[in-house]
Amino acid sequence: MTKITRRTFGALAAASAAGSLLAGNAQAQQQVLKVGLIPSEDSRAMLAQSKDILDALEKNLGMKVQGFVATDYNGVIEALRAKHLDIAYLGPFSYVLATTVTPVEAFAIAETAKAGRTYYHSQIIAKKSSGIKTLEDLKGKNFAFVDPASTSGYAFPLAGLLKAGIEPKRDFKTVIFTGAHDANAVAVANGKVDAATIADRILDAAIAKGHIKADEIEVVWRSAPIPESPMVWRKDLSPELKEKVKAAFLAIKDLNWSDQGKLNGFKATNDQAYDVVRETAKLANIDLKKQK
Repeated sequence: MTKITRRTFGALAAASAAGSLLAGNAQAQQQVLKVGLIPSEDSRAMLAQSKDILDALEKNLGMKVQGFVATDYNGVIEALRAKHLDIAYLGPFSYVLATTVTPVEAFAIAETAKAGRTYYHSQIIAKKSSGIKTLEDLKGKNFAFVDPASTSGYAFPLAGLLKAGIEPKRDFKTVIFTGAHDANAVAVANGKVDAATIADRILDAAIAKGHIKADEIEVVWRSAPIPESPMVWRKDLSPELKEKVKAAFLAIKDLNWSDQGKLNGFKATNDQAYDVVRETAKLANIDLKKQK
């Protein structure tokens, strides 16, 4: 598994030290909730766009909340495993990966205001000027995935490609991983790659920001519905803290949340909701143990 950087580790360690206070029974009484965020967009943008939610969480909990974005998806998983984070916002696939290496559990999921739903889609996009209209047209082209631990940026589109008889290593001219969905949109817009994977809602955001023009984009492939990215907690958190955290999330309404935009709010979820992701990983011949 990819390790977090020394700077990142130092920041997390400092947050961990600042977030605990020894009580009389020699157990740490938590004073700070440390929240990890996957880098679905640039880390600074991710933190800025999560500020409203983190502030509301802090208010609802009555305790300090610290947000952290790792350099890649596995950095957040590694930080959870090292107990430098208490809860995290993970993609569906990175959550499934996390459950194979550390005891974590999904507990809440966002409902977007725009669509009024708790699911989204993976897409493969290309510029219309490229002439790419079908998956078959991708053969011999330069292609970009997001991250090997990304749901809509890797696992689901890989399964879709394999189902269509396309093996990326064999059939694409080059394959790269950009690390973020918005970077894939820019890579297609700038001609760095011929086609790329992206979550539908992040494509919408990239269009709204002017990173790419809607009338220049061809959606070559679209997945079946994917359960939204969950909030997860370490299973070893106290039952009292879990109850407070879940209630704090379910009380949040009508705020913006990272790459998901305006939310109606959060709803309860559980581990079983992500079995469809595990099944897709099998279809894509992804060995979860080798992803660590």
